[in-house]
Amino acid sequence: MSAGDDTIRSLREALKHSPDNLPLRRHLAETMLRHGRPEDAEIELREALGKAPDDADLKVTLARAFYDQGKTSHTLVVIEELLKLRDTPPRAYLVHARVLLGQGEIEKAVRAYEKAIEGDRSLADRDLADRLGVSPRGETDSDDGAFDVVGGKLREGAGPGGPTREGDLERPDVAFDDVGGMEALKEQIRVKIIHPLEHPEIYEAYGKKVGGGILMYGPPGCGKTHLARATAGEVKAWFLAVGIDDVLEMWIGKSEHNLHALFEQARGHTPCVLFFDEVDALGAKRSDVLRSGSGGRQLINQFLSELDGIKGDNDGVLTLAATNAPWHLDSAFRRPGRFDRIIFVPPPDEKARGEILRLLCRKKPVEDIDFDWLARKTDGMSGADLQSVVDVAVEGKLADAISTGVPQPLRTKDLGDALATVRPSTKEWFATARNYALYSNEGGIYDDVVKYLNL
Repeated sequence: MSAGDDTIRSLREALKHSPDNLPLRRHLAETMLRHGRPEDAEIELREALGKAPDDADLKVTLARAFYDQGKTSHTLVVIEELLKLRDTPPRAYLVHARVLLGQGEIEKAVRAYEKAIEGDRSLADRDLADRLGVSPRGETDSDDGAFDVVGGKLREGAGPGGPTREGDLERPDVAFDDVGGMEALKEQIRVKIIHPLEHPEIYEAYGKKVGGGILMYGPPGCGKTHLARATAGEVKAWFLAVGIDDVLEMWIGKSEHNLHALFEQARGHTPCVLFFDEVDALGAKRSDVLRSGSGGRQLINQFLSELDGIKGDNDGVLTLAATNAPWHLDSAFRRPGRFDRIIFVPPPDEKARGEILRLLCRKKPVEDIDFDWLARKTDGMSGADLQSVVDVAVEGKLADAISTGVPQPLRTKDLGDALATVRPSTKEWFATARNYALYSNEGGIYDDVVKYLNL
């Protein structure tokens, strides 16, 4: 148990003897916020506000709890109420500045930050100031605490492309039970990610930090993204999915700032599964980048630096990535400490296909479906292909229901008929992967593909 957990437990014990002690309850909530437990802090603050509904300090702490959970609309409701007060707490302006920055309202965020510092200079936050593009006048401590926009414009990270970008945090409501098959993959993720989170004291005893990276590769539509989201749900961690558009910008240096902001967001909400889809687009081989004449080399170096934790502690940040083209990924990403575990995600086998079909039909009206027979008939299909089979069958039943006015359940024949219109989408990928497995298998990275294809 960490020191933070001990402190929280002690404060809770104290509250049992003094349940109406509002300063103590607020102190407990603030301690929870410092140790990454905003949901628990929200519960304590709501309890306190039930006894003192007009307490401004409690309200601003609740706003911060909402903000830390990614509940932007909830945060704004509380902040806007506080801004109407004659004596608005300076901390309210600070939270407002963070929200405005996330919404791209840079000038308004700067003004809110200035008001926070004018009210309480101890609230100065260098990281937030840098992202807003403000700094103390003359770069020295000033008596009036005023801030200027650097050089008459925003800093590079909040420049022409807008503010440094953050992603949408979520708490997935799916877990491994919602993923059909993939038992071997689930076990590797348990060893690398889930066990360290469930038994941190054992890993701490060996000096091993909780975190690390897993790279999943394979044909499209085989459930890599779904598995990543289920991993977060399995351990009740935050999930932050990063796509190409969340990072890449046309302005020099902006992409690197976006990438750093996303890692910082994950570090501020641990435990967090940070998932990069189509990671080869962000981490292409540097030799290819140089030949193309693009400025992507700096982005790749930034990505490697973030994975190494050079600019921040990655303890509790669980980095997953997926790619359909691992042969385009720079080999530096496979170094120990980065994506040091590489998992091949093949099309589901027969048993897994049956499980996937059962999951896909779970909330639909069905009658006498022979899932085992369907599983045998869908060899080579990806999870996405199976979804298409079910969708086609449902569309047929909907058309019948509209014409007859009587909805009928799905049956084996409906899904069997749908099979005739859907073809496996994985064959093209394996045609390409086969060449790399045979002729570019340095270090045995594609051994699983060789085994799968019986080469």
